Amino acid sequence: MALDLTADDVLTTTRSVRKRLDYERSVPRDVVENCAQLAFQAPNGGNVQAWGWVCVDDPKIKAAMADLYRQGMRDHINRDRTGEAPYVPGGDAEGARRMPESVMYLHDRMQDVPVLLVPTIDGRLDNASVFNQASRWGSILPGVWNFMLALRSRGLGSAWTTVTLYREHEMAELLGIPYDRHTQAGLFPVAYTQGTSFKAADRSKSRVRWNGWKG
Repeated sequence: MALDLTADDVLTTTRSVRKRLDYERSVPRDVVENCAQLAFQAPNGGNVQAWGWVCVDDPKIKAAMADLYRQGMRDHINRDRTGEAPYVPGGDAEGARRMPESVMYLHDRMQDVPVLLVPTIDGRLDNASVFNQASRWGSILPGVWNFMLALRSRGLGSAWTTVTLYREHEMAELLGIPYDRHTQAGLFPVAYTQGTSFKAADRSKSRVRWNGWKG
């Protein structure tokens, strides 16, 4: 059942949800599929809809996916940071404190999420030009965001996680995704949320420039 939210409400209160996911309540397949149908209405390059969506509700497969998520997290923590700019968390001090706590909460309970989604886009982006990268990502990201908006409008939530991409090949093997022909966009937990009231974030600092970078 859709919530009584305006389009602006949905756009301004669709957050990354981790700690407030309801890990105990099941999510019917038809709810996920309805949200996916809305996702597929998103604009995409050449209108070719070159995507594939793998939804998982099998407990054994979810457990294996959660293991890959945790391995990917370790890969990320232990990565070579040479050349990386120092990480500066956004928001206030309290928000900066809550972020890692929220991430680790999902880290520990990923296998308990009712549904896990891995969206893919046709083709590989290894060594692709910036043009090809932008074209491919521009064909999957609007659809995934549509999906998250559709979830929000129905009282569900998700979070865009990417550490499994350190283990993309293993995830492809687990889910039977042809690795040489498809690129994964991440791993998305799908669950009802504990409560449906979410606030708009404070994004008051203007990042809009006119007629050039310094405009």
